[in-house]
Amino acid sequence: MVRVRLSANHANGPLIDPRHHAMLQALSKARLCVLGGFTISPDDGLPQSNGTLLLIGPDEPAFWPDFIRSSEYNDGHPDPMDRWSKRVLSRIAIDNSAAAIFPSDGPPFHPFYSWALRSGHAWKSPIGLLVHEQAGLFVSYRGALLVPWQVQMPIATPPCTVCATKPCQTTCPVGAFANDSYDVPTCKSYLTTPEGRTCMTQGCAARRACPIGQDRRVTDQSAFHMDAFL
Repeated sequence: MVRVRLSANHANGPLIDPRHHAMLQALSKARLCVLGGFTISPDDGLPQSNGTLLLIGPDEPAFWPDFIRSSEYNDGHPDPMDRWSKRVLSRIAIDNSAAAIFPSDGPPFHPFYSWALRSGHAWKSPIGLLVHEQAGLFVSYRGALLVPWQVQMPIATPPCTVCATKPCQTTCPVGAFANDSYDVPTCKSYLTTPEGRTCMTQGCAARRACPIGQDRRVTDQSAFHMDAFL
């Protein structure tokens, strides 16, 4: 979770806006957290022209045990996590004077990759996938909340700048990231073979190789995402 604070100052430290505190509590209760954000500009073309866009993701590893108890996970219908995210984050937004937007909205789709880079808490990794300061290559965004107050984000350091071995570049069993791009067909073909079973059940080998966030992602959650990917 990215530690955030309001930009307003007080003699004894930053003021705590009751709306912000209540929203963070609601996110925590849903096993979600703030993974970054930025000040909204009128040029962003968002439903509101000021305030802060907060990128929201799973508070792992606590997220998965709660999610699998949800009605969406157990009803047998497609896209359970997207549907859960929309239900939960939309309610949090309504209850906290915010607006919710989602990666699955579209077309046109919202530029979550660009927003993550703009947040200053996620970067383009050596294999092109987003890497987050705490979630590593397993970072995912369930949605974004547009809040009408200013939030100051702490400065973060790109983890790849101090990673000497860059294991994400060499760990893929079929070299899907070898040519400065992601060879999706080769990756998917490998996943259908017996040799690809480990990636299917434990998660992408390149993502698992990242030193950041290795203790966050539950194996069953990785298998869920790999199944959806394939």
